[in-house]
Amino acid sequence: MGRISVETTRQIPVEAARVFTSIADFKTHRPQWLLPAYSELQVEQGGIGAGTIVRYRLKVGPRERAYRMQIAEPKPGVMLTEQDATSSLLTTWTVSPNGTGCTVAVASQWNGAGGIGGFFERLFAPRGLRRLYDEQLARLASYAADHSDHA
Repeated sequence: MGRISVETTRQIPVEAARVFTSIADFKTHRPQWLLPAYSELQVEQGGIGAGTIVRYRLKVGPRERAYRMQIAEPKPGVMLTEQDATSSLLTTWTVSPNGTGCTVAVASQWNGAGGIGGFFERLFAPRGLRRLYDEQLARLASYAADHSDHA
């Protein structure tokens, strides 16, 4: 059993504050750019930024799992974390200004399984999740560009 990490980044030619709003707003903006791999998104509490609690199902490859995420903003307007209440999964979104746009990084970490299942998890899960995050960041970039007047 070991810690598994996945990270990917993307340059987005939209002001950092506007992109962060698209990430932090689970009521209006986030549902608009989520991939079909995410289903049954429900806001249980809050809806924007720190203190929000959301539920959803996520399918990566052949596996599908339910998550209940507690949202925090360790660095308001810059970093948002999603901590699963039922596992060790922690996903961190970081938005850094970069010229006239920004760089968005999304990273996840969790404790992998042991044994042969853990071997296959370490081998395949990072690739599948990185591909999903790359697609997710592309959709975020498109959405933020199309809705750059929302912040």
